[in-house]
Amino acid sequence: MKIVSFHHSLPIADPASLLDLTAETPLPKPRDLLVEVRAISVNPVDAKIRSGGGPGRPDGQLQILGWDAAGIVKSVGREVTLFKPSDEVYYAGDVGRPGSYAEFQCVDERIVGRKPASIGFAEAAALPLTTITAWESLFDRMKISQDPAKTGSILIIGGAGGVGSIATQLARRLTALTVIATASRPETQAWCREMGAHHVIDHRHPLAAQVKTIVPGGVNYVLALTKTEDHFDEIIAAMAPQSAIALIENVARPVDINKLKPKCISLHWEFMFARARYETADMGEQGRLLSEVARLVDAGQIRTTMRQRLGPINAANLKRAHGLIESGTTIGKIVLDGF
Repeated sequence: MKIVSFHHSLPIADPASLLDLTAETPLPKPRDLLVEVRAISVNPVDAKIRSGGGPGRPDGQLQILGWDAAGIVKSVGREVTLFKPSDEVYYAGDVGRPGSYAEFQCVDERIVGRKPASIGFAEAAALPLTTITAWESLFDRMKISQDPAKTGSILIIGGAGGVGSIATQLARRLTALTVIATASRPETQAWCREMGAHHVIDHRHPLAAQVKTIVPGGVNYVLALTKTEDHFDEIIAAMAPQSAIALIENVARPVDINKLKPKCISLHWEFMFARARYETADMGEQGRLLSEVARLVDAGQIRTTMRQRLGPINAANLKRAHGLIESGTTIGKIVLDGF
């Protein structure tokens, strides 16, 4: 099968940073689906691992990146009960296993959802990793209620990125919260409003004063998606007492969590690969939430966050995608489809 991979961690401009290669088609384990990959999207974790950071194999060992895919089930392991060959699926996969930069991929059925029927493979591939991250942050970590009688407010820092784009939609469509997103450019601010944000503020300026013109008592929830260390004091100032904050990125420099104590602010970490990595008892929640979001997409309540479609899955196009991810200026998701 065709794959895109690398032997050593290199800058994306290096000709050997990503290579068109071949490998044996994998064999499914008992609970695995063997999926023919039709489309993928690219995430910051891909670029982080390729450049030598994040979870991954030692330098010099072949690694297949990619943790966002949509495709068709070709065969199943002997213990599979949820899917059958020819089913259309989408998933983020497991960072500890070979990824989706390949014609075929094995993935545990418990972390797979049924692809939305109303959109294509490319549009669907934009959703899984960021949807799981956003859903788990909001509903599993911070325990935000979907009861329409439960009002409040949420601040989403980095609203135009992949996670921010879907988190804004989930918060707007499934909760009664006032959604405040941050974005710094006219085009990213417009995108946040398109995703459903009630208000958009500029994270280049102090956050607290901007938030408190909208919610004088401070926000009840914060989803901090980027550069938390730069905004930490302003985030705390913008929050209400007994509120909650969820983080997804490692902080680049230490922050003093003792500053959360006076307001009794709870801190939550989200890492969407944890359930698959440790095969937790609730691992199947990821598949169920993806299937629920597929239902919401088909009902017209949630839309794909695909923003750029770069062409077929090959090293040249993936180099372009990694370069865009590393620029820090992307809006929504970057997708590639077909080999």
